[in-house]
Amino acid sequence: MLQTLYDYFWWERLWLPVNLTWADLEDRDGRVYAKASDLYVTLPLALLFLIVRYFFELYVATPLAALLNVKEKTRLRAPPNATLEHFYLTGGKHPKQAEVELLSRQSGLSGRQVERWFRRRRNQDRPSLLKKFREASWRFTFYLIAFIAGMAVIVDKPWFYDMKQVWEGYPIQSTIPSQYWYYMIELSFYWSLLFSIASDVKRKDFKEQIIHHVATIILISFSWFANYIRAGTLIMALHDSSDYLLESAKMFNYAGWKNTCNNIFIVFAIVFIITRLVILPFWILHCTVVYPLELYPAFFGYYFFNSMMGVLQMLHIFWAYLILRMAHKFITGKQVEDERSDREETESSEGEEATGGGGAKSRALANGHPILNNNHRKND
Repeated sequence: MLQTLYDYFWWERLWLPVNLTWADLEDRDGRVYAKASDLYVTLPLALLFLIVRYFFELYVATPLAALLNVKEKTRLRAPPNATLEHFYLTGGKHPKQAEVELLSRQSGLSGRQVERWFRRRRNQDRPSLLKKFREASWRFTFYLIAFIAGMAVIVDKPWFYDMKQVWEGYPIQSTIPSQYWYYMIELSFYWSLLFSIASDVKRKDFKEQIIHHVATIILISFSWFANYIRAGTLIMALHDSSDYLLESAKMFNYAGWKNTCNNIFIVFAIVFIITRLVILPFWILHCTVVYPLELYPAFFGYYFFNSMMGVLQMLHIFWAYLILRMAHKFITGKQVEDERSDREETESSEGEEATGGGGAKSRALANGHPILNNNHRKND
């Protein structure tokens, strides 16, 4: 049964154009071709990335945060209360008014004190500013290095300038060591992001991020063993071109450097729009959708690859909409915030705290791309 499924999965008609077989991609005459077994190395490499990240955040990002004067806001802790804690863990973090009144009777606290307790308890669970800074620092470092390495891999290749050459001789296209390591490192990094997503700062576009990571892993993996490597290197470098700008803007945002953050964000927005909404659909997708049909009939792998590219493009449009909305706020002079993050809920005044007055109620926030907030003392 398993052998049958294995044979069907690797059936040449699924992954290769007509009249070609896996035997055509076997190494010979000094020419090396991509193989699915090459991808096994990415799982231990992903674990290595997690180890490297731990030490990077500890010995590089943390001292850098201190150098940039990244300061934590003092958070008031919720006093121990078994009744409220039990509801918080089992009933929800945002009790409704009727539930607040019931909890008030059960705990002997006033309604405002119950609301304040939940507000403080929610703040306790929010990631610290230092955690956010360290995470942004790690991603900035990787994306910047990956972008430079990616450009070094493709800038001297003829298909970088003439995309029709992406398909010249396909799929009988041998690989070179630089392409191999570029692929393995990129795929390993996205595996590490998927492994750590539960412990990383959880944004309100959590589901979209999972979809993005999974689609990226599938695309990179498929493009490797189906030998879409030339197109794959172009796509990966294109994505890395704006990601490091975003992470650097977030770093300066957490450090309170508002003008620097805003200026980098503007550059990021321009690069994102150009690369994801212009170059990707009108050059890259045109290259992967139109040019192959000039050489061979469409097959399952062709439809599969371009369908996954379509998923990524839809995410890009979703995030670009939020970026443009933030750009409008820049123009109109409104405050810019990271719409993916929950706000830090603050107390209204120390006097109210002493007398049992309630603070600001939590407000629902929209989902979105990591667009930046410039007031980290009040917000994420």
